[in-house]
Amino acid sequence: MTASFLPASLESLKLRARLASAMSQDGWDSPSARMAGLATLRASLEIFRKSANTLLAGDHGGAAAAHALADGVSVCLGALFDSLAAEDPEGARGVALCAQGGFGAGELAPYSDVDLMLLKPGSANGKTDEFLQRVLYALWDLKIDVGGGACRTIEETLELAREDASERTALLSLRYIAGNQNRVTKLAKRFRDEVVSGDEIAFVEAKLRERDARIEKAGRSRYTVEPHLKAGKGGLRDLQLMRWLALFLYGADAFERWVGDRLLSVDDVERYVAADDFLWTVRFHLHQLAGGKDERLSFELQPEIAKRMGFEDTETESGVERFMRRYFFTAMHVGSLTRLVCSKLEADSRKAKPKNLARFLPNMLTLETADTGSFILRDGRLDFANPTQIADDPAKLMQFFHVAASRQFDLHPEAVARIGRTLSHVDDDYRRDPRVARAFFAVLLDAPAPMAVLRLMTEAGLLGRYIPEYGDIVARTQFNMYHRYTVDEHTLQAIGLLREIEQGLHVDEHPLSTGIISEIKNRRALHLAVLLHDTGKGNGDQCIEGAARALTACERLGLDAEESELVAWLIENHLLMSDTAQRRDIGDPRTIADFAQVVGSVERLRLLTVLTVVDIRSVGPGVWNGWKAQLMRDLYAAVEPVLQRSGDAVELAREALAEKADAGRSRVCDRLQRSYPEFADFWREELDDTYWVTSTEEDRFRHAAFARQARARGDDEAATAIRVDRRRKATELMIWTEDRFGLFADLVSALARRGADIVGATINTTRSGKVLDIFYIQDAGSQPFGWDDPYLMDELVAYVREIVSGAREVERSRETALKRSGAAFKVTPYLNFSNDLSDSATVIEASGRDRPGLLADLSDMIAKQGLSLHSARIDGYGERATDVFYVTLEGAQLTDEALKAEVEEALMNVLSEGEAQLEAQAAQRGIARAPASLLR
Repeated sequence: MTASFLPASLESLKLRARLASAMSQDGWDSPSARMAGLATLRASLEIFRKSANTLLAGDHGGAAAAHALADGVSVCLGALFDSLAAEDPEGARGVALCAQGGFGAGELAPYSDVDLMLLKPGSANGKTDEFLQRVLYALWDLKIDVGGGACRTIEETLELAREDASERTALLSLRYIAGNQNRVTKLAKRFRDEVVSGDEIAFVEAKLRERDARIEKAGRSRYTVEPHLKAGKGGLRDLQLMRWLALFLYGADAFERWVGDRLLSVDDVERYVAADDFLWTVRFHLHQLAGGKDERLSFELQPEIAKRMGFEDTETESGVERFMRRYFFTAMHVGSLTRLVCSKLEADSRKAKPKNLARFLPNMLTLETADTGSFILRDGRLDFANPTQIADDPAKLMQFFHVAASRQFDLHPEAVARIGRTLSHVDDDYRRDPRVARAFFAVLLDAPAPMAVLRLMTEAGLLGRYIPEYGDIVARTQFNMYHRYTVDEHTLQAIGLLREIEQGLHVDEHPLSTGIISEIKNRRALHLAVLLHDTGKGNGDQCIEGAARALTACERLGLDAEESELVAWLIENHLLMSDTAQRRDIGDPRTIADFAQVVGSVERLRLLTVLTVVDIRSVGPGVWNGWKAQLMRDLYAAVEPVLQRSGDAVELAREALAEKADAGRSRVCDRLQRSYPEFADFWREELDDTYWVTSTEEDRFRHAAFARQARARGDDEAATAIRVDRRRKATELMIWTEDRFGLFADLVSALARRGADIVGATINTTRSGKVLDIFYIQDAGSQPFGWDDPYLMDELVAYVREIVSGAREVERSRETALKRSGAAFKVTPYLNFSNDLSDSATVIEASGRDRPGLLADLSDMIAKQGLSLHSARIDGYGERATDVFYVTLEGAQLTDEALKAEVEEALMNVLSEGEAQLEAQAAQRGIARAPASLLR
């Protein structure tokens, strides 16, 4: 039982005096006196809240504020209980008010639950129950809900504790507030003697299972960019778990004893204290800003918390990114401390040994036959043979991880802690040591689960120290809604996915990468490029800077000039393939020629393809989809034959595309010729090469059947059809109608009105003056539109048919409603005009805040400017959308500078819409916003 709080402050004395004065005549049964008493308590609670808030200063003070608020609330609750007990001493006889859980430990956030228990005598009577009801009613009036189960006898409390690990945890921090102190003392003693003693292993296992379930619910990775401050991995609950386990198993002086036993160092304890203080500081600000018990560190509140905690912008990082980086470093420290505590529990046989690294490695070696090299196994985990082994030969640091990865051993937490304390050995000589490089490449290239091993190396501090370029991105964040992980976690997940593709585990999802991975000759260059591809972030142009930093790293690692330059080339161009596939018309020979000239060889094409796939796929859930996969496959198929020949790139691209178009046209039309010869002749001439190049064979047969049936029905004035395309994970909407000016703008406006999110679109103008427009649409949850509601799809088809036929005019509206998290980002719009990306059209790249109807508004504005739209590409990066339009004016590129300026102004007005309003709303709410990161 922790020490009792004594109301020694002047404020507590004033509270009791004012409460006594309010109750002096009529007592708590008088409505007016009750109102006065409650008002007095509320005023004191507010004073204590304000006093706690004043303890926050910069990025610290949270722990002191949490203790001060807990003390203040205890003062008020004690005064309330004593005032009620003074009026009903018989009913209060034997009753005690006590705190438990986090509140019992003396910690409280502004809107935290106040975990209380009213301990009653076993011989409670009607008088006791009446008193308890009066206490509960008063607590409820103060908005402190303790629940009906909080009134218990000692026996009931102990029985609950035996059955429920959470109840046992709460009782570890049992603290007396008011009433019968002897009863609380008795409960604490019996709890220790009858529940704790002899049940240590079961309790520890139950708490760790509870932690696993909590983390699974909050999100496995501690590096998600909107972390759960309390329940997330590396959060406050993990710190509290360490304290609870220490208290349960070893008593109140556990940490002191662990330092004495050299399990923890003084630095470890200081890190614990610093982490606790930092997380409590964040939690206080989070509760204040949310106005309630919100534990998710959302995008919406991150900029304001960063500002309040004193994190300012630098040349390479914004204040909010520096704040979040500090958060993730703190989570890493909490993780390392948790492993150390668990190792102590294992050593004392308090818990079973888990499979940490081993859970990724199914073919565990038996300990009897295991070869540990120059290391040893301790408690079934790999450890250093003696305390001076690292100092005697620092190369053992990297070799330690090599042995663990190759022999499939878990690491002993004390060994990991020792690594952290000996990183000073990793200097320039160490980084150039060939023995270290061999061990590192053995992990990177040969480990069955490199992601897990490299993550352990990262958290131990070794990988970032060995490769400083990588160290610069550890715990780094990018303030945008596109990236779901820190930069280093994204990188490690990409490495993990690369190995899984090599192992053939993603044949269905990534057939192209799986098919070409075994043909790649420069495997080491590919792995290094994946590891280093984002190291240029925060240093200017991320691709150029990343390439330069990679050259330095590769030279240090012992690569020759040719291989180093290949790694640098991959990093400099690691966004090229995704940009080309998603933003350019890959049916345009100029697009294919330009891309092929940069790539230069089939080997580089294969390398760049796999790098691009693992990079996009590792950004976060839902970023990679079937539409992007098909675009990538189409680009690869278009470029590979160009690279296999010699000659002028444009001519080669034109020939290759024409061959592909002829082949696709022949396969479809030759088969149609057997049953529908007239339509086959018509269809063969109707569509240009671009359609036959950018569609799959399955698409071509389906589209032909759609158009043929529409013609047969006499419905080719306004034919529409819809289906779920499971391969692309989108709903396909097909439209066959007479072309007219502004049709595309009308269609995208219609889809926006019905809540359909367009993820892809192809515009095919035919020789007979019709259009075959194909839209791929999803709902707000990134699922195929209407996939679970056929009526919704039918209603959309009917609406679109009315728009196409002219029977109904599309309703246009400028919608700026956003999720509050999206409003936290300042999105700067930009426009690019180019006549160099296409030989026949002007390419307009328009980028700004994504919002409902943006594509419709941009398309509408292009139509109003008198421009003809030939192709559109839709791309998105969280809060930012990037839409690309291929346009002409009277069949030619835009060359009139005055007209270009007019178009630019009109489109910028669309892109900028709502930004000033969002800024004003944020100012009114008193919260900061921050620029959205453009880094990808």
